[in-house]
Amino acid sequence: MNIVLGCDHGGLELKQEIVSLLEQAGHTVNDVGCFSPESVDYPVFADKVCAAIKEGTSTRGILICGTGIGMSIAANRHRHIRAALCHEAVTARLSREHNDANVLCLGARVLGRSIALDIVKVWLETEFAGGRHLRRITMMG
Repeated sequence: MNIVLGCDHGGLELKQEIVSLLEQAGHTVNDVGCFSPESVDYPVFADKVCAAIKEGTSTRGILICGTGIGMSIAANRHRHIRAALCHEAVTARLSREHNDANVLCLGARVLGRSIALDIVKVWLETEFAGGRHLRRITMMG
């Protein structure tokens, strides 16, 4: 799978861990930044991830900031995006099964490394259930 990742300065270290995990699992990674710990504006990177999904160059995206809240808000402004802010594996699984989330948002300052990596694994492995859930997603446009 081709996965696009973006972060702000608060998510840089966790993004690097996730890139490593994804590459080891054989995924193609499109890292759109940021690339240093200097303060940056998270909406810029949310927009880059959402654009890659809209253009079809990536199938899914992962966004990371301090809490994940800002990235989630910024990503969900885009009509074609269903961004889910997840704090554990159950919501990660359900965001894919029920909501066909195409962007995962994580908070690097509120999640431990192992929990964050587990969330990513579950989110990537879970397929959309379709059925009644497809009807609901279609209602959102």
